[in-house]
Amino acid sequence: MDAYILATVRTPRGKAKATGGLGSVHPLDLVAQLLRALEERTGLDPAGVDDIILGCATQAGEQGANIARVAALYAGWPAQVPGVTINRFCASGLDAVNLAAARVQAGAADLVVAGGVESVSHCPMFSDHGPLYTDPRVIEQAGFVHMGVAADLVATLEGFERGELDAYAVQSHQRAAQATAASHFAPSLLPVHDAEGRLLLDHDEHIRPDLTLAQMARLAPAFADLDDGPALARYPQVGALRHVHHRGNSPALADGAGLVLVGSRAAAEMVGLRPRARVRAYASHAVDPVIMLTAGQTAAEKALRRAGLTPADVDLFEFAEAFAALCLKFQRDLDAGPDRFNVNGGTIAMGHAFGATGAILTATLLDEMERRGAGLGAIAVSGAAGLGVATVLERV
Repeated sequence: MDAYILATVRTPRGKAKATGGLGSVHPLDLVAQLLRALEERTGLDPAGVDDIILGCATQAGEQGANIARVAALYAGWPAQVPGVTINRFCASGLDAVNLAAARVQAGAADLVVAGGVESVSHCPMFSDHGPLYTDPRVIEQAGFVHMGVAADLVATLEGFERGELDAYAVQSHQRAAQATAASHFAPSLLPVHDAEGRLLLDHDEHIRPDLTLAQMARLAPAFADLDDGPALARYPQVGALRHVHHRGNSPALADGAGLVLVGSRAAAEMVGLRPRARVRAYASHAVDPVIMLTAGQTAAEKALRRAGLTPADVDLFEFAEAFAALCLKFQRDLDAGPDRFNVNGGTIAMGHAFGATGAILTATLLDEMERRGAGLGAIAVSGAAGLGVATVLERV
């Protein structure tokens, strides 16, 4: 049985701080507003949903205690709709979409709401105090390094220069600004309001349309003071790391959420929705946790092989911009030129809401595929500890 994407909805991405556009919004409210919007936009009866699968990378505090289930109840959905929260770090939201598709394909569900949420302003990175970040024995045994060090390691191994990374980042902002002005994100975007109905945010807040290379050149390396030891021990051939990433060519931290309605063709007909895309293939993959961030690319390659496709067959790629070096590597290795790769900018410009990013990219890709009449698209996200997830969509 095939699984289809029936609908997508996402919040804007706000700056991950108390004064950011979504800094006053509880993560439950981010999800609840999307659940209600999904009902209103599609006419969906929530009682027909078999499950809710949400990704969340920091399941602590306000995002703890199975936010998927709690958000459904909080939004007023029927008590019989279950929910589960998963964690594959930054790839969680895309993995949720893939798990939903797998359940539909297996005949174990007809309609599943998948996606993710992350309020970094409320639940900062590492605030779950997992042993991967806090226990020296685990850090040494597992080979954990900071993501920025891993990005600088990739840049050093691949020979990318800082000027190349900065140019890519400026392009991401320019493309995001142009796409926003042209309303390319509008089909899936839901402005977020407070409890009194006042508008809080209706656009991706991080975008800097006037950012220049000269401004980027003045930014100091962000990860030069961290411990390079584990990276150099694993990759002694580099000699020394070139610290070329900074806050301008690294993904901006963000608050946000996204949902994707996945279902069978029969379920789509029953609820009166037209399938938008078929989930052609998906894959999870892992790499050395020290180099870490190449896993999204390897997952994409794996998913394409499963679909019987080559990178040349793909009309559009959406790749989570987990540091500029990874984007340049993906483009070079898969021959994914700028006309097919992150054509509306990416997380460097618009922000990375960890567990929500994969669902947001799914919405962005599908809206753009429909706008262009594109047939095939691929999404890929890298996560901590060397994890990666990818999905291939075929528009119908």
